[in-house]
Amino acid sequence: MKIHNKRKYHSFLKFKRDFQKYGLEKARSYEIILHWLNTRLTRNQFLILSGIIVGCTAGLAGVVLKTLVHSIHHFIVTKVHFEYQILFYVVFPFLGIVLTTIVVLTIFKGQDRKGIGAILYEIAQNSSVVSSVKMYSQVVQSAITVGLGGSAGLESPIAVTGAAIGSNFAQTYKLGYKERTLLLAAGATAGIASAFNAPIAGIMFAFEILLTGVVFSDFIPLVVAAVCGSLLSRILLQEDVLFRFHTREPFNYHNVPYYLILGIVTGLYARYFVVMSQKVEHFIKKSKISRLRKAMIGGAALSLLCVFFPPLFGEGYETIKAFTDGNLHSIIENSFFRYFEIGNWTVIIFLILICVLKAFATSITIFSGGNGGNFAPSLFAGGTLGFLFAMICKQIGFEDVPVTNLVLVGMAGAMSGVLYAPLTAIFLIAESSFGYDLFLPLMIVSVISYLIAKWFSAVSPELKSLADQGKIFTHEHDKNLMSSLRTKDLIDLDSQIINENAPITDLYELIKNGSKNIFAIVDHENILKGILTLDDLRPLLFNKDKDASITILQLMKAPPAVIHTEDEPLEIIQVFDETGVWNLPVVNDSNEFVGFISKSTILTSYRQLLKEYSE
Repeated sequence: MKIHNKRKYHSFLKFKRDFQKYGLEKARSYEIILHWLNTRLTRNQFLILSGIIVGCTAGLAGVVLKTLVHSIHHFIVTKVHFEYQILFYVVFPFLGIVLTTIVVLTIFKGQDRKGIGAILYEIAQNSSVVSSVKMYSQVVQSAITVGLGGSAGLESPIAVTGAAIGSNFAQTYKLGYKERTLLLAAGATAGIASAFNAPIAGIMFAFEILLTGVVFSDFIPLVVAAVCGSLLSRILLQEDVLFRFHTREPFNYHNVPYYLILGIVTGLYARYFVVMSQKVEHFIKKSKISRLRKAMIGGAALSLLCVFFPPLFGEGYETIKAFTDGNLHSIIENSFFRYFEIGNWTVIIFLILICVLKAFATSITIFSGGNGGNFAPSLFAGGTLGFLFAMICKQIGFEDVPVTNLVLVGMAGAMSGVLYAPLTAIFLIAESSFGYDLFLPLMIVSVISYLIAKWFSAVSPELKSLADQGKIFTHEHDKNLMSSLRTKDLIDLDSQIINENAPITDLYELIKNGSKNIFAIVDHENILKGILTLDDLRPLLFNKDKDASITILQLMKAPPAVIHTEDEPLEIIQVFDETGVWNLPVVNDSNEFVGFISKSTILTSYRQLLKEYSE
C-alpha cells in the first residue's frame, strides 16, 4: 500500500510540474485535463478530440442562435397583435436593424466586422487568431436582426461564431498555425452542419471557401466536427429535413433542358445579386452620416419593402415551402398585390419583383447596421427563381414541368453563383431536402451557375477587394505565402547613410569601418537623394592619385527604383525582377529614407514560411 501511494504521489508531482511549465496554475480543471491530454496524446489523437469538442460547442452555438431567432419570431407573431398587419412589417424590421446597431455601438464598442470575408482575413493576416468576442457577438447581433425580420440569413454568423470557437480553443491549448486554422475551419463546419443538418455540406464549405490556398492533409477533425454539430442540432431541435417537399418528383432525364436553362438563369441572377449588393454597400459606406442614422434609414427602407412584399421579411424558408405547397395566393393576399386580380401573370410579376428586390433587401439589412449573411437570401432567391421559371414554362404551354425539383435546384444554382461554392450548394440541397436522387440536376445547375459567375469575375466580388490587396488567400499558394510577409519586417534599418554635402573622406571612412556594400545619400532632412555601391567606388578606391575635389554629389546615382513602406512584398519582388538588382532603398510617405530592402531577404523569409507550412 505504501509503495502504491508513493507512486501516486510522484505521478502527481510530475503532473504538477508539467502544468507549472506551461504557466497554467490558474487554469480551470477541465483545461488542465485537456492540457495534460495534449502532452500525452499524439498530435492526430488530440486533433480528433479537439474536433469533437469544437464541433459540439459550435453546434450548440448554432442551436442557441436558431432557438433565439425562432423564439423571437414566435413571440412577435403570436403574442404581439397589431390591428393592421401593415404595422407589423413597419415596426419590426426597422427595430431589428436599429437595435443591432445600438448593441454594436454600446456593448461591442463599434466592432462589427462580420461575414466570411472577416474570417478569411484572420486566416491570412492574423495567423488564424480570431477575437474571443466573436464567439458570442455574432449570435447576439444576428438574433436581433433576423429575429425581428431582417432580410438575411443566420448561417454566416453561425459559421463566424464556430470559427471563433475553434480558433480560441486552439489558442488556449497553444496549438500552432496549421492546427489553429484546422480547428477554425472545424468550428465553421460544425456551425453550417448544425444550421442545415448537412454535415457533408459543412465540410465542402470549409474546403471551398475557408481553406482556399491553405495546404494541409488533415481532414478527420473536420468530419468529426461536422458530425458532432449536425447530431447535436438534430437531437436538441428535433427538426425534420429542412426542405422536405412532399410534391417532389423523381429525376427524369427528359427534363434536362429545363435544368440547363435554369442553370443559365440562376448564374445571371447570381451576378445581378452580388453586383447590386456591392453597389448598395458602396453607397451606404460612402454616405457621410452617423451609423445610427444609417441604421434608421436602412431600417425604414427595409420596412417599406416588407410592407409591399411580405416574403422579404426574415429568412424566407417558410415562403419557399408555401410555394411548393400551393399556398402562394395566401402570401400575395398579405401584400399590396391583393388589390389586383390575382391571375397567373399577376403572380409572375409579383415573383419577378421579389427576386429583383431581394438583393436590395438583403444588402440594406447587412450594410446599414444589421448582421446576417447571404446563405439564406441566395437560397430563397434561387427557390423563388425556380418556381418563377416553372410558372413561365407552364404559362407558355409546356406540360409536366417538375415544379418542386426546379425550386430545389434553383436554390442550389443561386447559392453556387453567389457564394462561388458549387459543391457546398449541391450537397446542402441534397442533404437538407433528402434529395440525393437529384444529384445530376443539382450538379448541372450549380456548375453552370458557377461557371457564369467565374466568367464575369474570377473571384467573388464580395471578396475581390481583399484578394486584390493580398489580404486573403486565393488558389495561388505562392502568392498566399508572399502576402503573409510584412514589408516592415524585411527592411534593413541598420543601413549606411551619408549626407550629400559630406566630404569624400567621410565616405572613405564609412567604407573602411562599415560592412555594407550599398550606401544611401540623403540631405539634412534625411530625404533620399541617391545611392552608391562599392562597385561604383572601386575605380576610385584603387586609384593611387585620388582626386580630393570629387564630391559625393558627383558620384551618386539615382536608384533603379524606390520602394515605399506601404508596398506589398509581392509588388516588391516584381520591381526586383524588372530592375535586375538585389538591393533597393525604402522611403516613407515624406520621401525620407527608411532603409534598404534586399531581394535575398524576401526570398529567405519566403523559404522559411514554405518550410513552416510544409511541416
